[in-house]
This record gives sequence, C-alpha cells and structure tokens, in this order.
Amino acid sequence: MRQKEMIKFYVRRIQRNLVTFCKWGIFSVFTGLIVGAFSTLFAYCLLEVTEFREKHPELILFLPAAGVLIVFLYQIFRYKNDKGTNLVLSTIHAEAEIPFKMAPLIFVSTLITHLFGGSAGREGAALQLGGSIGNQLGRWFRFDDRDKRIVVMCGMSAAFSAVFGTPVAAAVFAMEVVSVGVMYYAALVPCVFASLVASKFATNMGIHSSVLQIKHVPAFHLFPSLKIILLALFCAALSVLFCIALHSLGDFYRARLKNPYVRILVSSVIIILLTILLQTSDYMGAGVEVIQRAVRGQARPEAFVLKIIFTALTLEAGFKGGEIVPSFFVGATFGCLFGQICGISPSLCAAVGMISVFCGVTNCPVSSILIAFELFGYDAVPYFLIAVSVSYLMSGYYGLYHDQTIVYSKYKAEYINRKAQE
Repeated sequence: MRQKEMIKFYVRRIQRNLVTFCKWGIFSVFTGLIVGAFSTLFAYCLLEVTEFREKHPELILFLPAAGVLIVFLYQIFRYKNDKGTNLVLSTIHAEAEIPFKMAPLIFVSTLITHLFGGSAGREGAALQLGGSIGNQLGRWFRFDDRDKRIVVMCGMSAAFSAVFGTPVAAAVFAMEVVSVGVMYYAALVPCVFASLVASKFATNMGIHSSVLQIKHVPAFHLFPSLKIILLALFCAALSVLFCIALHSLGDFYRARLKNPYVRILVSSVIIILLTILLQTSDYMGAGVEVIQRAVRGQARPEAFVLKIIFTALTLEAGFKGGEIVPSFFVGATFGCLFGQICGISPSLCAAVGMISVFCGVTNCPVSSILIAFELFGYDAVPYFLIAVSVSYLMSGYYGLYHDQTIVYSKYKAEYINRKAQE
C-alpha cells in the first residue's frame, strides 16, 4: 500500500513538472517571437537612423529641438517620473509596475536620440522595451504577481538577445542583474527559450551580432597575467567613475535645473559645442565603430574620458538610450590605451577592458564572461576570467541601476541586502 502511495506521489510530481514546463515552454516561445519582433524592428530602425546621421552629421545642430520633443512626448503621455531600466528591476522586486506606454515611448525617444547625435546605447532601451512588453503579456494572460516577474525577465532576455546578438549572455543577464548574489533560477527555462527564439528571429531578419576578432592573444603566463590584473584594477575604478559621473550629473541637474525643458536644452548646447570643438562624430550614438577600432588596436588616448562626459550629458539630461554600449566604449578605448603603454596586445586589452568595465557597472560577472565568449571566442578565456573576477570584487557596490539589490556581500559569505550605490 505504501509503495502505491509513493508511486502516485511521484507520478503527481512528474505531471506537475510537465505542466509547468509546457506552460513556460509555450509562453516563452510566444514571448520570444513577440518581443523578438519588436526588438528586431527597433534594432533595424536604429541601424537606419545611425546610417542616416553618419551621412548628415549636421543633424547634431537640431539636438535641442529633438530633446524638447522627447520631453514633450513624455509629458503628453503623463509619464514624468521615468526611472528607465530601474523601473524594470523594481517591477521584478514587486516594488513598482511597468506601464505598457513605456514600450512605444522608449522606442521612439531612443531613435530620436540616436538620429540627432546623442551619446547613448541601445541595450538599456531594449531591456525597458522587453520588460514592458513582457509585463503586459503577463497581465493579458492573467498571471499572478510571481509569474509576472518571470515574464518580465523573459521579455528582458528576448529583447537583449535580439538587439545585441548574444543569446547565452542575454538569458543569464536578466536573471543576474536584478539581485547580486542570487540568481532567479525559476526563470531559467523561460529566459533561455525566449532568448534563443528572439535571437533566431533577429538573425533571420538580417540583424547580426558584432563578433570581434582579437588580433593577438599572448600565451597564458605570469607577466601577461599581472598586466591584465592591473588593467582590471584600473577598469574597476573606471566603472565606479562612470557610475558616479552619470548619477552625480543627474542629481545636479535635478537640483539646479528643475525644468526638464531647460535641462535638456542646456545639455544639448554643451554637446553641440563640444562636438564642434573636437571636430569628430566619434561620440555620437553608441560608438560601435570606435569599439571595433579599439579592438583592432587603435584608440585616441582621451576617448574614454570624453565618452563618459558625452554619455552623462545625454542620458542625465533626459535623452533616452542605454548605458551598456557606452560602458563597452569606455572600457575598450581605455584598454587599448593601456595595452599600448604597458607593452601587451592592445587588441586583447581592449576586449578585456570592455568586459571589465561592463562587469563593474552592472555587477554581473557570469553575464560578463558569457558576453566575452560570445563576442571574442575562447582564445583569451584565462584573461577574461581573471579580469572579470578582479573587476567584480574591486568595483565595490556601485552600479548603474540604483534599484539593483546587492543581496550577498562581495567580500564575505554575508547577507547584506542593500541597494547598489549611485
């Protein structure tokens, strides 16, 4: 009798697991297709507006008008308290709710920012787009609050994967970025399935990832390793500087320039004057071409500082976009400079710097390593592992997203449950 009861118990458990798998398997594929379609359209439009701006660099002169239009759009839709990616993280923490109007607003405003030369990335906008759509799908399917959080992560993975072309890292990033030290493994199947489906959809529609080739990787020995450790230490400090610059300027603007129209006009004029003074378009948009040049071993020594300034002026004034690709830009150009000075492959150092700064600003070491593998291959694995681990430890509790929760200490096996520092 007892044996029959045990058999029934295990049968019921298997049935429950199969139902859960089917539920998330079907829904994540659906989410991957929907979010992947919107994100692919977003990526295609970004490519088009970037190409158009590169042919017409004089569009930077209309940046103030573009900024006024963005502020006007957000006020027309009565969406004044825009927290960006922070709102997505707050939703997963069940501290807020993403309105569906975030999706079209971030879509249009990011395109406007890139068209007129604002210094911003695309992945942050994609995370907001995917999170907003995912949350709305959860509402339509009447999921409970806990399942809706999984759906938001599912949407984030799909959008990140479609736009950036790194499906493995995208699946993990959405689970890792929310709470440092804790992975939301309940979202593993939905995030993996949605990420892979969205990536395949984007690839079939002609949106391809930017695979970069490191020109020279030195053999794994003591002296190259010591130089990479030193680079990672500098990158950790640089990631802290990047976060402080963005948040400090934002605090200054909100304290001294309370009117959003004045704020965005002032920043636009400064960006235009700096662009004219420097006589370069390198700091417009995401700067992917500059990153590619850095990985080839070519970078201007001041590029990483100027990118921090341009990005802070753009995003903290009210323009829309992401911080992730600018962090890649900062890390790649600094790493290339470090390699030239210290006599180690500038190409390798650009790649290592890029991943190290990304890890420092997001506090996501696993995602950082996976992005390195997907973008650069496996030849430099030991150096990536060293750099990411050092950057993660030495960057402290700073982060791009103040709604990111540091659950466990970076320094001890200790539960601390605190917000990331600004």
